Amino acid sequence: MASDTDFQALRQSMVDYQIVGRGIDAPLVVEAMRRVRREAFVPEHLKKEAYADGPLPIGSGQTISQPYIVALMVDALDLTGGERVLDIGTGSGYAAAVLACIASEVFSIERIPELAQQARINLEVEGFDNIRVRCGDGTLGWPEEAPFDGIAVAAGAPVVPEALKCQLAIGGHLVIPVGSGQVSQSLLRITRLSEDTYSRQDLGGVRFVPLLGEQGWS
Repeated sequence: MASDTDFQALRQSMVDYQIVGRGIDAPLVVEAMRRVRREAFVPEHLKKEAYADGPLPIGSGQTISQPYIVALMVDALDLTGGERVLDIGTGSGYAAAVLACIASEVFSIERIPELAQQARINLEVEGFDNIRVRCGDGTLGWPEEAPFDGIAVAAGAPVVPEALKCQLAIGGHLVIPVGSGQVSQSLLRITRLSEDTYSRQDLGGVRFVPLLGEQGWS
């Protein structure tokens, strides 16, 4: 098993080549990616692959996203520090941890109970106390805590869920993969301009597991 020093070197190399090397250089995002120990959020037998340039399985048919994609989504939220963020698709908790390095509060929803519980453990062990994890339907969001300054969705939706759009603060960004099939999607950034107007930006093609739920795939 690699030592903490080995993992730290791999993490720095990952950030230099996979993140900064691909054009993501926002200081808060880069620092968050350097800080979070990705090896703490992957299964034991895959820890040596923690900083590989791709997704990894975490059980229950789910994956931890490629580091670059996590950084891209966090960067697209355009956080400046102190925001309240909704994270859909907790998985093992890695993206929530990255978000929590910047935001003041992160509300994270995972539909699979076993993953939600493991994420809580991972985040507690890693010392993150500004993240709340709920098991439920992420397509419906977390209405009692809305509005959110940013919403990140780590699963592909057939359309943008109206519930999430409604829970976005004016001026906030919703980053979500959307596609008519469950194999590939376009990563969209939805910005709420006013009470009932939104803008949309396509950030490029991505591949995510399907977003299941009342306002997602059935």
